[in-house]
Amino acid sequence: MAEDAILGYLAAAEEIPDSGQFASQHGLHHSDIVNVIKSLHGFRYIDAQDIKRESWVLTDEGKKYAAEGSPEVQLFLAVPQEGSISKDELQKKLEPSVFKIGCSQAGKNKWVDMGKQVSRKVQHVEDKVKDLLIRVQNGEEIGKDDVNSLKARKLIVAQTWKGYSVRKGPNYAPKRKKVATDLTRENLQRGDWKELEFKEYNFNAKGPPSESGHLHPLLKVKQQFKNIFVQMGFEEMPTNNFVESSFWNFDALFQPQQHPARDSHDTFFLEAPSTTRELPEDYVELVKRVHESGGYGSRGYMYDWKREEANKNLLRTHTTAVSTRMLYALAKQPFAPKRYFSIDRVFRNESVDRTHLAEFHQIEGLVCDRKLTLGDLIGVLDDFFSRLGMSKLRFKPAYNPYTEPSMEIFSYHEGLKKWVEIGNSGMFRPEMLLPMGFPEDVRVIAWGLSLERPTMILYGIDNIRDLFGHKVDLSLIKRNPICRLGIN
Repeated sequence: MAEDAILGYLAAAEEIPDSGQFASQHGLHHSDIVNVIKSLHGFRYIDAQDIKRESWVLTDEGKKYAAEGSPEVQLFLAVPQEGSISKDELQKKLEPSVFKIGCSQAGKNKWVDMGKQVSRKVQHVEDKVKDLLIRVQNGEEIGKDDVNSLKARKLIVAQTWKGYSVRKGPNYAPKRKKVATDLTRENLQRGDWKELEFKEYNFNAKGPPSESGHLHPLLKVKQQFKNIFVQMGFEEMPTNNFVESSFWNFDALFQPQQHPARDSHDTFFLEAPSTTRELPEDYVELVKRVHESGGYGSRGYMYDWKREEANKNLLRTHTTAVSTRMLYALAKQPFAPKRYFSIDRVFRNESVDRTHLAEFHQIEGLVCDRKLTLGDLIGVLDDFFSRLGMSKLRFKPAYNPYTEPSMEIFSYHEGLKKWVEIGNSGMFRPEMLLPMGFPEDVRVIAWGLSLERPTMILYGIDNIRDLFGHKVDLSLIKRNPICRLGIN
């Protein structure tokens, strides 16, 4: 109906000067007129020019005063013509907001004498505010000073009206011709395809976005770490055992059974199956001996080592448990240098907050060779972290039960302008390596860090629960950019 009205009107007239007035004259909604104008303009049936008009409209408070009168007049009328009324009694007659504003404005206009008793100073007043509000409501113009006065009292606000002026376009016709979008078999059979007008193809239009899977930021960063390890000649270790025995997770690493990390407050122990079925008995005996009485130049921990503690099953607390198994298997073969790495989940019984989860990912690398030194470890770390874009490194002495010496790794963060801890490192102790069967001159250097921390820094995430877990926003997975980890 709106389309017929516009095209029909332009058949006899040159222009529709104002779409708003046109809608009013033809009893149509302006929004319907606007939609039709946009459609016709797109097909060049008409040419449309924007129209903008600034006008004033009443606020909710202004509409109320236009209907009921201004607060000052309401207060004036509530004061008796003769005599006076107490302020408390007057307040009961009016709404709190009307009383407050009315007292201020009526006193300012010198209509009433305000005190404990309120009385009139004049007998008749005009409600100019109400009159002005009604004029604004009717679309009439008012003076600049009146506008400023009403605006200051927040009774009117500016509103921008948008419409169009319309003229005939190059493709104008009194009736829109329906264009065909497809050439069908029926068109060919009937032969009417010759008279059809086809809709032009828009070769710049974007097609619907294809539905596809999206990689999680952790997977992108993980793949980049894997690429770096492979470039450095490392071999990935199998990390498919989330459940591990306490023996491989702790004891084989020369970590004493009374260590706090082995407490249930820090580790998830399994109820079923609660214990492991088998362990290499000869190796278990060597580990027990080095714990209880030492060996290989060590005094050990000098305590009564318990097999039942070593048999307990748990969710692995670090991927070093995998490294232990791999090194034990390597020691049973004729010695050959090896470089191993792993990136996978570990589990710790920690309180969940913005920087800690009960499960996270650990990145671990190790090198096994003869006569390695602390200098070799520092050199490998410099090479590894420089590939991540971290060229400024510092090392701080630290303590780990299964490495000696041990070092914390710090990198200078250009954004934070300070040194930030990024990982831990060390050389595996002889008490761990020699019971496995390695020659005495074989050394193992190793380091580890979390996957979540660098990912959070790279993607600007300050709460780990927004990165990993059930609260993750799926739109983050779809829109996160590719990861390059400082590699040019």
